[in-house]
Amino acid sequence: MKRVIGIGLAATLSLLSSMATGQAYPNKPIKLLVPYAAGGTTDIMARVLQQPMQATLGQPVIVENRAGAAGAIAMREAARSQPDGYTIVFINNGLIATTPVLQKDAGYDGVKDFASIGMVSTAAMFVVANGDLPVNDLKGFIEYARRNPGKLEYASAGPGSFGHLSSELFVRAAGIKLVHVPYKGQAPTLNAVLTGEVKLLITSPSAAMTSNIAAGKLKLLAVGSADPWPLAPGAPPVSSVLPGYRAESWFALLAPAGTPAEVIAKLNGALNKALAIPDMQKRFNDFGLLARSSTPEELRERVAEEAQVWGRVIRESGITIQ
Repeated sequence: MKRVIGIGLAATLSLLSSMATGQAYPNKPIKLLVPYAAGGTTDIMARVLQQPMQATLGQPVIVENRAGAAGAIAMREAARSQPDGYTIVFINNGLIATTPVLQKDAGYDGVKDFASIGMVSTAAMFVVANGDLPVNDLKGFIEYARRNPGKLEYASAGPGSFGHLSSELFVRAAGIKLVHVPYKGQAPTLNAVLTGEVKLLITSPSAAMTSNIAAGKLKLLAVGSADPWPLAPGAPPVSSVLPGYRAESWFALLAPAGTPAEVIAKLNGALNKALAIPDMQKRFNDFGLLARSSTPEELRERVAEEAQVWGRVIRESGITIQ
């Protein structure tokens, strides 16, 4: 209760201060925290948005990388910042839905400690099988797995990774038994399914993966998006066989909880204007992503939904990380 009162008071004082000085938001640079090191996909997306957003807002948007603790360092800093719109954070869904559950010392609540600004982009998880496996579609794989309980393996980039959680959700929805084989990172998982060391992989797509699908070395059984994925024409959604299944990696902007609605609206408007630029959309497509705008309310609902879904998968599967 004290925290809620404190957040509300800080937001009110911030807004009153701005009104008293006659200064409309924003009147100084905005800090955009990126929870990972420079050069990765998250960092590149943030820097792609930087120029068009600051052109709309009329103030510099300064990207600051805060890598460490699997993103928790940046999230803690954002959660504890003044709720005035001058510190925002670029997140993926794992940071709000899984990290606070898996890391007991994460130091933040992915739902309660943030205000939603808007979605940035989404990427469907790909469900791929070894090219020699005697199945040609997802339904066929599920039937094959049911005839061979506990004899087929799936790979992940490690315990608690989004691919691991997406696979566990799939296994539970399909009512099958697969053996989890964790690897250290995404690259070894692709090699494992190519060589037949494992039979299934659910992960985000890469250039290497798509080239092996085209060469027939991998079979793309389905995509994790709720609807057909424009960047993988012809691939059916998992939900066409297992209704309700959805596994997408997505990115968004958040602000500290208590940030005034007027400030959120300005940030959302600047973000959505940037995402509507055709060249921006093409650049996101080059990363295997779709630019995906939203209202703050739509993002807020997605955050709450995914925190519930993935939190349940973690608890029911007994997933832990060292």
